[in-house]
Amino acid sequence: MQLDILSILGGIGLFLFGMQSMTGALRQLASRQMRAFLSSFTTSPYSGALTGAATTAVIQSSSATMVTVIGFVGAGLMTFPQAIGVIYGANIGTTMTGWIVALLGLKLKLGTIALPGLLLGALIATMAHGRMVRIGRLLAGFCLVFIGLDLMQEGAAGFEGWLSPEIMPADTFAGRGLLLLLGAAITVVIQSSSAGVATTLVLLGTGAITLGQGAALVIGMDVGTTFTAILATVGGSRDMRRTAIAHMAYNVVTGAVAFALLGLVVPPLAAVFGPREPAALVSFHTLFNVLGVVIMLPVTAPFARLIEQLVPGREAALTEGLDRSLLSDPNAAMDGAGGCAARIMRAMFASLGRCLSPGGGPLPSEDALRLEPALDDLHAYLARIRVPADATDAMNRYSALLHQYDHLTRLAHRMTREDQMRPLRVDPGLRRPAMAFGAALRRASDPDRGVQAAALERLERLISGRTHRLRRSALLREHVGLVSVQEVFEVTDAMRWLERAAHNAARCVHYGELALSEAPAPPVSDRLETTPAGP
Repeated sequence: MQLDILSILGGIGLFLFGMQSMTGALRQLASRQMRAFLSSFTTSPYSGALTGAATTAVIQSSSATMVTVIGFVGAGLMTFPQAIGVIYGANIGTTMTGWIVALLGLKLKLGTIALPGLLLGALIATMAHGRMVRIGRLLAGFCLVFIGLDLMQEGAAGFEGWLSPEIMPADTFAGRGLLLLLGAAITVVIQSSSAGVATTLVLLGTGAITLGQGAALVIGMDVGTTFTAILATVGGSRDMRRTAIAHMAYNVVTGAVAFALLGLVVPPLAAVFGPREPAALVSFHTLFNVLGVVIMLPVTAPFARLIEQLVPGREAALTEGLDRSLLSDPNAAMDGAGGCAARIMRAMFASLGRCLSPGGGPLPSEDALRLEPALDDLHAYLARIRVPADATDAMNRYSALLHQYDHLTRLAHRMTREDQMRPLRVDPGLRRPAMAFGAALRRASDPDRGVQAAALERLERLISGRTHRLRRSALLREHVGLVSVQEVFEVTDAMRWLERAAHNAARCVHYGELALSEAPAPPVSDRLETTPAGP
């Protein structure tokens, strides 16, 4: 009996490790396509549900889908109601694991066949490089899933004379309630609803539990998986907490509906598939998740408002997207960092735009000092992101964010140089380009309007040409005695400030656009450009 217990425990361990290896490799292999798919087809809760189901079914991980979505929300690429739609779909997509287990793992018993596949996958992962390493891990993880299932089945077979539905809570309403709680507790302990569902399918196939008992356990596992997300959001951002609470509330609602309908749904499924057939339990799992989506989709808007009331919050803070939980996925972490950088940039542009307005707003040095902590937090967060060296697109995104941060710090420094800014508002030659720059910054600070990097770059070139002519004019006026040397220095310093501030602003927008791209070109250093950057 001890050997059987060890076989069950070892099988669960192999299944868990195999799922982690397989889903991790799938996520890395399909990262760019998955992110592009999610960002392009989540314009409404309905399309978000379909996209979430398809994405989760492909990468076999609702957690990976959720992390990506949370990063998108933190970066402002996806609204909270759109994220709710993806949550709905992710719950449907994750049932694909159950179908793989029921149709391949338990029916075909691929554990023995998977052994040479495991060796091949391990050799590829050990000896290959780049993309092939992930393919090797994918193959090895896929094989470990079936080897683990075989071990679980062998261990459960040794308990056939002892394990029976009678030793479990009775297949009554109260007994099913206890089984629901047991299913939730199992998922909280092993941190994987997929492993819990696989174990339940094995027990059902050996006759250790009835279909009704298995259905109650699966409902509890779906509810239990939300506690992981809740724990992950402790200390996280407002939108991250909202997403996790929405996930929990949705699973609780659908679980309650499924539990209430157990007596009506289980007998027909047992008649169609057979009372000990794992496909019957997987069908129930899929059915109640689809039913939950059908119930919740029409009320997504009021549901979102309810969650927003339960998790209140003011306007998103500058650093709200910098969630530690996103660091496990470099692209999601970069989404959060990019959203933070964009908010800091808009705050800088708004401050400078007010200063360089026809009415002459306040000088921005105090605003620059208030933004310093946010820049420090962004710097610390960027330093913690770990991008695989062979992930070219991700590395280019990361490099673009570092360039953007560099120009943000330069622009913040320029905001403190009030002595260089004052002449811009009074000198007849400088006032016009300065006001044009201020108008462009005010427009760029509005998230609903924005401005493209190309427009700011054109303005930068115009400013550079105009200040070049004005610099020559100032030197000629000093030469003939119309102005003093000190006045020439003040005006030329102001010109230099305007040129470099325009360059930094254009570069901030440029690198921000580059960081949002799924396949960005390698960022070019300022040292390779002809436009002056300055310290």
